[in-house]
Amino acid sequence: MIIMITKRYSLIELNRLVRDAIECGLPDEYWVEAELSECRERSGHCYMELIEKDEQTNTPVARASAKCWRQTWQMVSPYFERTTGQPLRAGLKVLLRVYAQFHEAYGFSWIVTDIDPTYTLGDMARKRQEIIRQLKAEGVFDLQRELRIPLFAKRIAVISAAGAAGYGDFCRQLEENDYGFRFEVTLFPAIMQGEQVEQSVIAALNQIYEQQSNHISHLSARPSGRFAPSGQRSLSSHFDVVCILRGGGATADLSGFDTLALAENVAQFPLPIITGIGHDRDECILDMVSNTRVKTPTAAAALLIDNLKQVLERINMAQQRLNRIGHLFSDARHRLELLENRFSVAWERQLTEQKHRINRLELMLQGFDPQLLLSRGYSITLLNGKAIRDPRQLKAGDEIETRVEKGTIRSVVKSEK
Repeated sequence: MIIMITKRYSLIELNRLVRDAIECGLPDEYWVEAELSECRERSGHCYMELIEKDEQTNTPVARASAKCWRQTWQMVSPYFERTTGQPLRAGLKVLLRVYAQFHEAYGFSWIVTDIDPTYTLGDMARKRQEIIRQLKAEGVFDLQRELRIPLFAKRIAVISAAGAAGYGDFCRQLEENDYGFRFEVTLFPAIMQGEQVEQSVIAALNQIYEQQSNHISHLSARPSGRFAPSGQRSLSSHFDVVCILRGGGATADLSGFDTLALAENVAQFPLPIITGIGHDRDECILDMVSNTRVKTPTAAAALLIDNLKQVLERINMAQQRLNRIGHLFSDARHRLELLENRFSVAWERQLTEQKHRINRLELMLQGFDPQLLLSRGYSITLLNGKAIRDPRQLKAGDEIETRVEKGTIRSVVKSEK
């Protein structure tokens, strides 16, 4: 078989034909929706791998490479981070403006000239709302708010990056408080930025839970990385509260705090959790399910100091009330003593007066004593035991008694007069 070759092309010539065809066939720029499966920066340029997945099966149905050259990347990347609160990374849905480019040596690629961060924000918001809906359906969204930060919260478990400036600020704020409060802080190191945030923070929570487990009674085993249900969430006071802190680094890339698995672990954790992950944008899901959200690690420290300050003020107020009650008791006791003294004086005076009265009565009674009269020469005549004051009371034959000082004379009346 004889093959007739009319024209031969070198590879570069053929690739130039492809380039020309693409430049002629796709001369415009296009907005394309895609998911980033890879995103890496090198020498100031950004290299991306774009992917589209089937909505039902989640399997890839299209792939393409994209590049954003240094001059463009230096403008669109900071704007994207400021708007979305995180850098471009794998897993984000993006809306890119691109044009087609075929290079003889490097092949085909889409060249990125712009990125619309509002599209990514919309997709992020949709995912967040779906996570929130699922947490509420599970009944765990508000569990943390059922807990109360203890009055004497001094033993603090902290999840933060070791050596992070935010953690240092937190500890310094606690140590240098104006009231001389003493806190016990235990660090559980974790990665607080990037794709490993979820796994690392959950691992730190598990470590805290395991240390607490020696102080737990009557708690059943928790399933698949989650903690015991709300009815079994009481722990003793090995730790009083948990602080998840992030600060001192870049303010971008907070996506790790917007995941379902981390939210479930935090929502069901048996100790109150305070979040201070250092951002000013809308609350992340971690903030929403925690017990208390503050903006920065130093604000978390201020919250704990203020908690003890309020307790101290309540103790001082109680002491003042006790002191006032003590004064009342003292005043009442003093009044009782005065009354007792007055009563004693009045009683003694009354008693003396009554004694004098009794003495006077005794003297008076002595003056009426019949025996005294008899001793003076008088006599008393009685009929049937009753004194006779009138002779007409007698009749002949009555027997009468006459009492004198030395005895009694009995007589019979002979006649009436």
